[in-house]
Amino acid sequence: MSVHSPETFERPEGFGPGSVWVDRVATRQFVGRTQSGVEIPIGLEDGRVSPGELLKLALIGCAGMSMDHAVARRLGEDFAARLYAHGTSEEKDDRYHVIDESIQLDLSGLDEREREKLASVIDRVIEAACTIQRTVVPGAEVRHTISDAGEPEAAASHEEEK
Repeated sequence: MSVHSPETFERPEGFGPGSVWVDRVATRQFVGRTQSGVEIPIGLEDGRVSPGELLKLALIGCAGMSMDHAVARRLGEDFAARLYAHGTSEEKDDRYHVIDESIQLDLSGLDEREREKLASVIDRVIEAACTIQRTVVPGAEVRHTISDAGEPEAAASHEEEK
C-alpha cells in the first residue's frame, strides 16, 4: 500500500528543461504536467486524452509549427490551417504502423504549379524541422528508470527500444 502522494515525490536525476511528468489520479487515469503549468488529463475515459492521441497531437502540432513560417511567406501571416492525424494501433503487436497526416490550407490564391511547390516545401520543412517526426520515424530509444519514492536513493533502470 502506497503511503506517499505524488506531490511528496522528489524530482529525479535528469529533471530539467524539457522534463514533463504524469501523476496517477485513479486506475489507468493520469494527469500530464509541464513545467509551464499545463495539465492534460490522460486516459481512455471521456474528457481524457489517450496516449495514442497525444502521440498524434504531438506529431501534427510539431508539423504545424515546423511549416508555419514557410506557409506564411506564401499565403500570408494570417493563413488558416487545420492538421489532422489518422491511425489506430494494431492489436496484434500493440503499436502504430502508420500515422497519416492531413493538412488543410486555403490554396485558392495559388495556381497548380505554386500548389505543388508549396506541398514540396511543406514536406521538406516538416522532414527537416519537426523534432517529433524526426524522433518517431527512425525510432527512439526509450529508457525507464524506476525509483522508490519512499527511499529516493533506491532506483532501478530498464532500457528498451520503443
